[in-house]
Amino acid sequence: MTPRRFVVSLLGSALFARAYTLTSLTAVFSSFLIERMMSPVSLTTIIGALAVIGAAVLVVRREELSLLRLAPTSLLGFLLLALLSVLWSSDRGGTVAGWFTLLGYAVIAITIGHVRDTLQTVRAIGDTLRWLLSLSLALEIVFGILLDTPFRLLGIEGSLAVGGPVQGIFGTRNMLGFIAVIALITFVIEWRTQSIGRVAGVLSVALGGSLALFSASPTVVVLAAAVGVATVALVIVRHTPAHRRSAVQVALGGLVVLGLIVAFALRHQIIRLLDAGSDFSTRADLWNMMLDFIAQRPITGYGWFGPWPRGEYPFTYINFLLSDHHQSALNAYFDLLLQLGWAGLALFVVLGGVALVRSWLVASVRRSVVYAWAPLVLVTLGVESMFESFALTSTGWLLLVLCALRAGQTRSWRESIDAAHTGAIPALGSERPPLPGATGS
Repeated sequence: MTPRRFVVSLLGSALFARAYTLTSLTAVFSSFLIERMMSPVSLTTIIGALAVIGAAVLVVRREELSLLRLAPTSLLGFLLLALLSVLWSSDRGGTVAGWFTLLGYAVIAITIGHVRDTLQTVRAIGDTLRWLLSLSLALEIVFGILLDTPFRLLGIEGSLAVGGPVQGIFGTRNMLGFIAVIALITFVIEWRTQSIGRVAGVLSVALGGSLALFSASPTVVVLAAAVGVATVALVIVRHTPAHRRSAVQVALGGLVVLGLIVAFALRHQIIRLLDAGSDFSTRADLWNMMLDFIAQRPITGYGWFGPWPRGEYPFTYINFLLSDHHQSALNAYFDLLLQLGWAGLALFVVLGGVALVRSWLVASVRRSVVYAWAPLVLVTLGVESMFESFALTSTGWLLLVLCALRAGQTRSWRESIDAAHTGAIPALGSERPPLPGATGS
């Protein structure tokens, strides 16, 4: 076998698809750990290499792929706008670097979405998060109980003995809480689909739940409530007869809108209940300050950067006025308004909103509970985006692209075009089968 055929055979194999998925997920979910233990350059190199390898995998499997279904149109539009923002950015080099970072994570997510099906993806994320959360708990036990001293390099304060807050290997308590909620969704679905045994399921849920609790993150309570409501609503829809399902969906949508109105009206009481007054006050001051700068460039923003760069207007000036050192807007929607304006925010909402609707409709009609993973993760991302900008960087961005791609594979106008070419009739909520050679655990 020639070297070229060997490489092509390797990139197209099932074992490589599984190894690539696990390696990529581990690198992305542990990005803070890699950056602190090695360097930002090392993390960039790893993500870049994984993106190049992912692109090579897609090229090798090009005959098995549909160009129309390669990526959601809204994702391509968002990436295009972020790239075009180099034209009005104050730091074109920084914008290009930020865009390549955005693209790198997107390519990794697209590759995973095409070489693994939904169940395989859930199992890979579950395996990855079990190891990383276990490592986080082990480090918190070592530095919080056994040594009783902070580990400054990873931001571990050693507060486990007093009940938290803990950060694990994820940098902040809010990030740990967000990862823990994603992990809980994944672990429960693994358990329900019998991908893991009862003992492993119980231990996994206990691990995720305990770290979510010890993170002491106010957003965890909000995320847990949102995911709980979404889960109950999805269960109701799934058990409703088909001829009544549309009416139930409309009624539930109305209840959600009413709930949001009530939550907004009682926001001050909710903030006091969650003991999040200082956190919310910090965010409110930041958002109010940002509105003045957003008003100067409401349509296009100041150019895409991702995490706030040092020394660039208006990011450094906002921190100067607030006497703070924020690295984001602590809100994905405000961050988009500042960097890409209303145009960027609209594309982002379309990307996430269309993915949520598609995945929700699929989960409503498909028997397997595995299809509930995407809409529940999207709900988590949407709610978390009100308090953090995780959905625009690394882990959050990868999950958003992965869910959007999965939703586009199951319900999309592309299915009709593909069906017209092949003569097949797309089934409602059907998922594109995994590529040849992509089967296996």
